[in-house]
Amino acid sequence: MVGKLENKVLIREYNEDTDIKVVGRLEKNCEIGSNKEVSIFTSMMVDPLCRIRFYPVHVMLVAELRENGELVGVVRGCIKCVGTRFGATFVRLGCILGLRVSPKHRRMGIGLKLVKSVEEWLVGNGAHYTFLATEKNNVASTNLFTSKCNYMNFSSLVIFVQPALPVKGLSQDIKIEKLQINQAISLYNDRLRGKDIYPTDIDAMLKEKPSLGTWVSYFKEEEWIILHSNNEKNNEDIITKTPSSWAIFSIWNSCEAYKLHIRKSHHPLKFFHATLSHARDKIFACLKLPICDSLQKPFGFLFLYGLYGEGARLQELMKSIWSFASRLAENVKECKVIITELGVSDPLMEYVSHESSMTFIDDLWYLKKVNGLTAGGDEQVVKEQVGNVFVDPRDF
Repeated sequence: MVGKLENKVLIREYNEDTDIKVVGRLEKNCEIGSNKEVSIFTSMMVDPLCRIRFYPVHVMLVAELRENGELVGVVRGCIKCVGTRFGATFVRLGCILGLRVSPKHRRMGIGLKLVKSVEEWLVGNGAHYTFLATEKNNVASTNLFTSKCNYMNFSSLVIFVQPALPVKGLSQDIKIEKLQINQAISLYNDRLRGKDIYPTDIDAMLKEKPSLGTWVSYFKEEEWIILHSNNEKNNEDIITKTPSSWAIFSIWNSCEAYKLHIRKSHHPLKFFHATLSHARDKIFACLKLPICDSLQKPFGFLFLYGLYGEGARLQELMKSIWSFASRLAENVKECKVIITELGVSDPLMEYVSHESSMTFIDDLWYLKKVNGLTAGGDEQVVKEQVGNVFVDPRDF
């Protein structure tokens, strides 16, 4: 089977000059469901590499039929460094994103060949582990990753999706202030060490153009005076002199990278996608949005990331964060949705507001060890379930 497929399919790197339109058509033809009333289209704004470009080490591979040059599959890969609570100084994590195979060419082993090819590329570029994710109910992907590629489920997460609804007013008892970037970096570097997995390049992430900023939410009765200082030497005080209850969050604007488009129909049209991540396939198919005129135009979403909080009054603070994000979305062109994702054992899980408009999607992360670790590292990261992880907005 492998030999026959080798003679029929060539796996090569994506050529931005010649493949861009073909890849766009390929991904539009990858079905994710059907509905008699609406169809949902997504567009990466004419840039299939728009998300992995944020990583210095990245690749996009395509599957091409040798007989006629037709592109029938695509996959993306990138490498990032993460810290863990398991002892390693850092881990080079190879991420596999956006695996797509043309509907007419499935069940031929092309998806498996694409995964194996991108794994080889990641290993060749020094990845210690390879990582991928899929929605819990995606049986075909789960079987491919576990049975044929020897991945093990190491984390379960929940994606929260809510329309960016108009906000009448924020709580008068809560203050939300934007941090200077050096303040945000200091707070994150100090607090993220408690997570099972966290990025070591949070400073680069916060400086990317789509990152709109980082804010803290706390109660006015405990004024966080040190926030107003421009002296970088006070960063230590920002970390140690926090209010009794407070939360930090950052917002990533995905609207310029890709857009959604909902259309009404009287015929059984199909749902299509052209995005980079497994998650959006499910999110936008189940999104409970009213199909009004404004939503029939292309629209995008804001992603809440870096959520962390302390204290006994986090319920109120978390609610204020969602309200703040919705208000911010009013000033972001064509933004209609707020999204975040948390690990199942993240302490903030119990404080997410269960509004009737909120959609919940179960997400599974898979991992495989492929290379030796740095000195002082160990293999526990693949030996036990983890659930308190930092969800990177760059590869969501």
